Amino acid sequence: MSSGETEHGVHTPGDLYQRRLDQLKSKQAIDEAAEKQLGYSKLVVAFVTIAAAVVLLWHTKFLVLLLVPAGVFVYLAVRHENRLQQIRHRLRSITFYERGLARLQDRWAGTNETGERFLNPAHPYARDLDIFGPASLFELLCTARTRAGEDTLADWLLHPAPVAELALRHGAIADLKLRTDLREQLFCLGETVRAGVHPDALASWGERKPLLSDRSIRVTSTMLALLWIAGLIAWGAWGLGSAALAISALNLAWAHRIHGRWDEAADKIEEATHDLDILAGVLRLIDRSQFEAPKLTAIQARLRHANFAPSDAIRRLDRIVGYLENRRNPAMRLLDVLVFWSAQCVFRAERWQLEFGPHIREWLEAVGEFEALTALAAYAFEHPADVLPELVNDGPLFDAVSMAHPLLPQDKAIRNDVKFGDGLQLIVLSGPNMAGKSTFIRSVGVNAVLAQCGAPVRAASLKLSPLSVAASICVLDSLSGGTSRFYAEIQRLKVAEDLAAGETPVLFLMDELLSGTNSHDRLEGTRLIVRSLIDRGAIGIVSTHDLALAEIPATMPDRAVNCHFEDRLENGRLIFDYKLKPGVVKTSNALELMRSIGLGIQPQPR
Repeated sequence: MSSGETEHGVHTPGDLYQRRLDQLKSKQAIDEAAEKQLGYSKLVVAFVTIAAAVVLLWHTKFLVLLLVPAGVFVYLAVRHENRLQQIRHRLRSITFYERGLARLQDRWAGTNETGERFLNPAHPYARDLDIFGPASLFELLCTARTRAGEDTLADWLLHPAPVAELALRHGAIADLKLRTDLREQLFCLGETVRAGVHPDALASWGERKPLLSDRSIRVTSTMLALLWIAGLIAWGAWGLGSAALAISALNLAWAHRIHGRWDEAADKIEEATHDLDILAGVLRLIDRSQFEAPKLTAIQARLRHANFAPSDAIRRLDRIVGYLENRRNPAMRLLDVLVFWSAQCVFRAERWQLEFGPHIREWLEAVGEFEALTALAAYAFEHPADVLPELVNDGPLFDAVSMAHPLLPQDKAIRNDVKFGDGLQLIVLSGPNMAGKSTFIRSVGVNAVLAQCGAPVRAASLKLSPLSVAASICVLDSLSGGTSRFYAEIQRLKVAEDLAAGETPVLFLMDELLSGTNSHDRLEGTRLIVRSLIDRGAIGIVSTHDLALAEIPATMPDRAVNCHFEDRLENGRLIFDYKLKPGVVKTSNALELMRSIGLGIQPQPR
């Protein structure tokens, strides 16, 4: 396969997705037309059957002829249902390729799971770098069909992996990158992940002691159920209604005694086992695939057992839970207290729990890793210009060439080079409003996060050592918590300083540091904070509008430099090139921006 091709001779991911989407929509149109014809045919046959039945009521000996249209109706009904299933399944495939094209065309925001449930305001960088939430990195990356996959991907984004583990993930991504068919099959396993299996609940249930483990309860319930059925037979065969009534009374008494325990056990099972068919499908897909990457073969090995396949075991549990859910049917309620239907289902589920429960957590972890790797591989396939970073153990080092922010459209993102290492630890970044300082800082942080979770990065090349990212970019006050912006900011800075005390060097990213206080305190406070971090081996960026802070690099020769973004005024319009330049900014645009929104400030010579 040539470097310019992606799969099947198609030259770009967009070409492949569009071609397959067109093929699927063409088949879908044919099947939808056929489905309508089958629906109309069923109505015609049903009408003919009813009309024939009315006529044949006067000729009862010919009623057997109704079997012909009835058979035709059953045949049409089966074909109609099969066609509907094909349409529903193909619709998922269509959605898969439509979402892929939306990501490629930068229309993905608001179409996927945002991961807001993983957002912890106290995390060193999650909120500041838009890791979770609408239009976030998580929303762009996540293609998981189970919550285990979501949880694993979120964990990887929040916690950097060791260099050796990242090398294994890179191998897995290379193995999965071109497997579009596999990713499509994975997506088609379920309608949505939001109502899917809850990993912690399912794993905890599997490890918990059964609530109805008492053998005497199981034996008594089973014997009484069989005795009641025998009583019904005796009543019908020999007219022993009193015996059947007595047994019914006995069963009602027993049901009253154990109902609370079996109902609690049934509720626990149902709470832990939503949408098991999706989990079983993912397990089967992993088991039946052929992989070469050590990370993927290791995942398969964790799911292989001598006497059973995890996917088959999960399907067994899914069937049991399906039977258990029938207890909510009004027709089953009376039988439930006479033959203990739901209790019998609980007994079967708890026997399953004893046999397979201890394995569930390991299965979920394997599924989560596989789905997270598949999500990163999909990103790699859809962004062929992005590269896997080079990870080194010696640092601190962050050396990026032609780097941009991965959440910006590729044709609009301006690329810049940035390097920390060889003694350089600090960049003091100045520049006017809207010139690109905050976006640049975020691009450094987001690419560091991507690199340390195993994903490709938006750069021509990136070489980095293990780094603990700490950001103070989006600092908010809290009215309910009684916290000012300044106090919230210094709390964030304390997190960065605490991280710097660890073994892994810190990459700190600070936008408009200490802007909530006066100029003197801002300058002195920034000097103290930056000096403390630099002396502990950290590297990072501090942006500012206060040019007094540009004096800091002079106090740290060879370890700190000034850089800036700038603008220019052309024909009354501010022009930004978003290119990083050495030195201190010489321009300011605050007055022009204020005047541009009608604040009435008169233009001044620049």
